[in-house]
Amino acid sequence: MVVLYALVALAVVGLLTGVHWYLWRRLVRDTTARGGRARRAGAVAAVVLPLISVGALVSGRAGAPFAVQRDLAWPGYLWLALVLYLTLALLAGEAIRPLLRRWLERRDAARLAPPVSAARPAGVPAERTPVAVGTLNEADDAEKADEPEPPATTVAAGVADAAPAPPSRRLFVARTVAVGAAAVAAGTVGYGTYTVMRGPRLKRVTVPLAKLPRRAHGFRIAVVSDIHLGPILGRAHTRRVVETINRTSPDLIAVVGDLVDGSVEDLGPAAEPLRALRARHGSYFVTGNHEYYSGAREWVDHVRELGLRPLENQRAELGGFDLAGVNDVAGEDEGQGPDFEAALGDRDPARACVLLAHQPVVIHDAVDHGVDLQLSGHTHGGQMWPGNYVAELANPTAAGLDRYGDTQLYVTRGAGAWGPPVRVGAPPDVTVVELAATRA
Repeated sequence: MVVLYALVALAVVGLLTGVHWYLWRRLVRDTTARGGRARRAGAVAAVVLPLISVGALVSGRAGAPFAVQRDLAWPGYLWLALVLYLTLALLAGEAIRPLLRRWLERRDAARLAPPVSAARPAGVPAERTPVAVGTLNEADDAEKADEPEPPATTVAAGVADAAPAPPSRRLFVARTVAVGAAAVAAGTVGYGTYTVMRGPRLKRVTVPLAKLPRRAHGFRIAVVSDIHLGPILGRAHTRRVVETINRTSPDLIAVVGDLVDGSVEDLGPAAEPLRALRARHGSYFVTGNHEYYSGAREWVDHVRELGLRPLENQRAELGGFDLAGVNDVAGEDEGQGPDFEAALGDRDPARACVLLAHQPVVIHDAVDHGVDLQLSGHTHGGQMWPGNYVAELANPTAAGLDRYGDTQLYVTRGAGAWGPPVRVGAPPDVTVVELAATRA
């Protein structure tokens, strides 16, 4: 296992090194003069920025003071997002480069071509205009002044197109593509950051359940996942999430994991606004994989103090259905993984069952145990395009409502962000799931 982790780490380091070399080449080397200040500054940035990103990624696990984590988080994580979109934009620019060069060549050729009025039939001598004695030299000098500068390199007639582009032309193309890529990447990351910081959107979905009694028709569950409190998203973010949930006046609130990225000591104040959650049938919580990276036992105890009821492989019998919750699969390393038998083994199969489970991958266990609806998160919907394609490959459902046999699965994109506080193509959400009795 250690060898596998080492190989993965080497592969990641190699990939990041190659990507940063490509960015340095296209953004710095190709656009600046050798030995100039701009190139030296770019070379320094190409080394320092990835080191800050690595520091942001490992500082929490390494036990660095929380103040240090905060200082590294914003520049380090935002740089990772910029690296993604700079690379994609520059790769797209590779297709634009030859088109831009060809356009410049044609423009320059048109400028150097003789005017049509100067052409004459072959064999017809050019007319001579008398020139006063003493003015010939001045006229010759004027004509030379009006002529374009000859190219620095002499090129034989008929092979001009095969000559390398002048340095000024290559520099113009390199700078145009670099500026365009930087503008696209900065705009994308800026909008993605705004999407996270403004808070989650509210979504509504209706899920019909065959076993749901008529008295529970219209029961509304506010589902929130992946809040990811940490060095970037803090107390203000929690308050935004709580206000979004409370505006819906739900019957029940389900927090389905990945609440935090850090210890209770560091993030307890950030989680404090959760005390203000309000629902007729209370608020429930199940662990996500990041709780097990952050001290799951302490967080389970702390959310209980905040007024949420943890469901650790447990079940609560409500008026119209059973509400069950299982631990996240990451807890298996600590002997605290999901236990479907403990949560569902002795229940009445005639009653409808709603399961809270952080990761969608346990859906097949839910099907085997007769669950009617599983509520999950974890995927973030991919968080940053094209990450949605990776999320779809790694999960049975990346976002939204799906059906597996007699079991339905709803996956929320989550209310926060992990790593870069950026979302592109996968806006954060809080979802109100309204249960519908098919016999109503």
